Amino acid sequence: MPLRPLCWNLSTKRRIKLTVAYDGCDFCGWAPQRGRRTVHGTLTELVRQVSGEDIEIIGASRTDSGANARGQVCHFDTETPFPDEKWVHVLNQELPHDLAVVKADRVDPLFHSRFWALHRYYQYRIQVGVRDPLRNRQVFSYPKSLDFEAMKEAAKALPGTHDFLAFSQLVDPKKSTVRRLHTVELSQVRDEIRIDIVGSAFVRGMMRRISGALWDIGRGARPVEEIANLLTERDKRTIKWPTVLPARGLCLMKVSYGRHPKPQVKLHKKERFLAEEDSDE
Repeated sequence: MPLRPLCWNLSTKRRIKLTVAYDGCDFCGWAPQRGRRTVHGTLTELVRQVSGEDIEIIGASRTDSGANARGQVCHFDTETPFPDEKWVHVLNQELPHDLAVVKADRVDPLFHSRFWALHRYYQYRIQVGVRDPLRNRQVFSYPKSLDFEAMKEAAKALPGTHDFLAFSQLVDPKKSTVRRLHTVELSQVRDEIRIDIVGSAFVRGMMRRISGALWDIGRGARPVEEIANLLTERDKRTIKWPTVLPARGLCLMKVSYGRHPKPQVKLHKKERFLAEEDSDE
């Protein structure tokens, strides 16, 4: 583990880790964008007002415009001597109705919400049948039936380390699209099909294209074996690109750091690069 700065525990500066939740439908994603309402921008503005400091917030994952979160993680440095629970109370008093701080913790001054993350867990929800307006902001609604067993069988090809080029929206050929997925699970909950995926890092658009490919299979537009075929595709000109499902059905459920969070110093250089390049979903 890297050495801490000398007298780190005597410093008035403290690093605060926030776990936040948001309904992303009215946000233009996590990342800051000039003139647009973003989660990062909204949260940063309030933290600066509360602390009186020019604070910069760093997030664990850059969720896309319209995507939701239950367990997004971010951190910032401050000299404001609030106890942890006061950050939750003070910020939630002023945050808009679609954004809330779930938890606040003082962490090691070397902690990094993005680079120390071990796993990111995303969920995509497809609601089948008559559209439910009360869930319309958190699910993708499809009025017809889907072949759940075919979708589940196709998903078996996804866990492991693969090149997810066919499931990405990357346009820069210099950026790697190799990622590792730890688990891919499908479940039926009443009238919903839920796609739960845990991975080390994700390529931009990856969750929505994986979900779209499985949806294509469920409605009979692709054969089951096509998921495995897409994982070997390298020619952008011949790829049968999966559907990109709407962002509203996507939710960042959790970012994991292990029981004793520490920097990923043992990662292979390429793996660390991939973790640093994690864009979101």
